[in-house]
Amino acid sequence: MSDYYLTKKRWQAISTNDKAADGSFFYGVTSTKIFCYPSCKSRLPKKENIVIFHSAEEAFSNGYRACKRCKSGGFALPDAEWVNNIETYINENFSKPLTLQIIADDCHGSPYHLHRTFKRITTITPITYLENVRINYAKQQLLHTDQSIETIGKMSGFPNPSHFSTTFKRHTGLSPKKFRLTQ
Repeated sequence: MSDYYLTKKRWQAISTNDKAADGSFFYGVTSTKIFCYPSCKSRLPKKENIVIFHSAEEAFSNGYRACKRCKSGGFALPDAEWVNNIETYINENFSKPLTLQIIADDCHGSPYHLHRTFKRITTITPITYLENVRINYAKQQLLHTDQSIETIGKMSGFPNPSHFSTTFKRHTGLSPKKFRLTQ
């Protein structure tokens, strides 16, 4: 790993998207394994998730991928690999309140480009993928636990029982209660 450290000056460059700092270092985000220029306009990562690299090659050698938004180091992550990273991100964060904007920010792309690329590669939208992950998780919980339907809905990432029930029925043709009783 790099012998560079996140100094106050580097943190300032990252948090203010300082273009003048580009080329002096790259920063990687441990939670996404993506690296960026200091001037990248993606969502500001948590300080504790940042590692500093001398070069794009060093970031690559440590298992990081180039940002789609700032094209760090002149490299761009292939679309299929980026979509795979997005799917992993959704699978790991489905229970949180996610929107297309949040997913795009955390996966270092614009919402429009992420949506278009994701749909081209998978044939479904990122939000449909998110709903599928949530519904599949809810099905497993309904079948294998005695937790209340409201609790399962919340654990699955739905903001309220009504939204959970409506989405579940749209995907399965059954209400969560009927699904639990007939399976």
